[in-house]
Amino acid sequence: MSSSESRIAREPLHRRRIDIVGYKREDGLFDIEGHLVDAKDIPFPVGGTVRAPGDPVHDMWLRITVDREFRIVAAEAKTVGMPFVGTCDAVNPAYAKLVGLTIGPGYLRHLKERLGGVAGCTHLTELAGALATATFQTFAGQGILPADRKPPQLDRCHALDTQGDVVRQFHPRWYRAPTS
Repeated sequence: MSSSESRIAREPLHRRRIDIVGYKREDGLFDIEGHLVDAKDIPFPVGGTVRAPGDPVHDMWLRITVDREFRIVAAEAKTVGMPFVGTCDAVNPAYAKLVGLTIGPGYLRHLKERLGGVAGCTHLTELAGALATATFQTFAGQGILPADRKPPQLDRCHALDTQGDVVRQFHPRWYRAPTS
């Protein structure tokens, strides 16, 4: 951001907080729990009332339980704050449809097939996507992946391109020299 941009007066209007925690359970499974809170910095009319600044418009939780093969074995959604009580929270049980999905290639496509649009809640479905990447972070350093399996983070971001210097240096087994 340029210094000239930072001198322009701004008024905050909306805040979204997402907190995700990964847990190792004593039964060998992993819980990945996400909490999403949306609040306005101004009075906001929604659902027939006016929310005061700072009062949550959305306050939602999603927990998935994952095995060592990245399969979701349990899922639970909870909506505490919402615009339309009795409607928004009625979709929570639908998140049991996450059970059976494997976090890996195709996960987001399957997520949208099961819970996209009116089949789910936009915010909980977005949170389910974020929980997937947090699962990889939770598993990191746990010695879960076999040494002969390509680390799942490779070729998933610019820094971890298997044709790049970072992979050549830190994951030489999976490095592929660039082709001209």
